[in-house]
Amino acid sequence: MPRRDDEERRAAALSYKQGYYAPVVVARGKGVVAEAIIACAREAGVYVHESPELVKLLMQVDSDQYIPPELYRAVAEVLVWLYAMENERV
Repeated sequence: MPRRDDEERRAAALSYKQGYYAPVVVARGKGVVAEAIIACAREAGVYVHESPELVKLLMQVDSDQYIPPELYRAVAEVLVWLYAMENERV
């Protein structure tokens, strides 16, 4: 069964570097673009965290923009998860 437009796969990529005051949305898209974002992340060895609710909110943030303060807590929880996953890999 094909997906309805509102069920189309979506993805957002964040970057957080020393000196940033918040993570930045570096890529976002749906459909084929979302699949490409996910494929690139996996190819680069980056963990992919699936959270449709968070992605829906991140899709509203323009590329190359800091995430809004309302998303700090949710993104911080993902970063904690990512840190734990990376430490398990070592």
